[in-house]
Amino acid sequence: MIKNRTAQLIYQTVYCTLGLVWCIACLGIFDNINLIRWDFYVHFTNISNFLCLGVMFAALIQTVRKKEDSYVTTAPMLKFVGMLGILLTFLVFNIMLAGADGRDPLANWRIGSILFHVVLPVMYIADWFLFYERGKCKWYYPLASAAFPLIYAVFLLIQAVILKFDTSILIPNSTTPLIYPYFFVNLDTLGVSGVLMWIGILAAVFIAVGYLFLGIDKILKRRNQ
Repeated sequence: MIKNRTAQLIYQTVYCTLGLVWCIACLGIFDNINLIRWDFYVHFTNISNFLCLGVMFAALIQTVRKKEDSYVTTAPMLKFVGMLGILLTFLVFNIMLAGADGRDPLANWRIGSILFHVVLPVMYIADWFLFYERGKCKWYYPLASAAFPLIYAVFLLIQAVILKFDTSILIPNSTTPLIYPYFFVNLDTLGVSGVLMWIGILAAVFIAVGYLFLGIDKILKRRNQ
């Protein structure tokens, strides 16, 4: 783990700069500056990246203010939750979606796709290993992380209620309803029980992976000692 303040400043500044570029990309400005993507807020990929970017900006401010070399201590639980969310984004896209039938392979090489599916997730997770002190994760962090997919599902439900469950409103350039950006939240095809099952699965995955990282944290602490 690295206590060096200068190294932290450089790393965090690079991440936040790339994060701002990603923010522009997720609005679709690089594709068509005259056609802003207004649907960016419904995608879990974007929400998880927004959370991570917010944590990193806070960490950068903390690092700028401190005078001595020390570990990063900014919002450790949010850092942990964001890491699980961004890891899910990284794995789902690169294993399941990047090579999916009907997807244009060139779309994977757009600056936005590379940043928020690969570069930023890897950098964010590496930041936790590099600059946060080992052995500081609490036993309840993995349980708290389950709130992330639950809050996301509630957010989508509230949007669906506001839009009166109108499936004719589509995500731009797709046939996917805005209120159901992913199959596992589609009440029309899965029903209430199906959606609850998938949300439960996602929450369980967050908890399981969270405890895996908690175990890694403790193992690394012992090795350091």
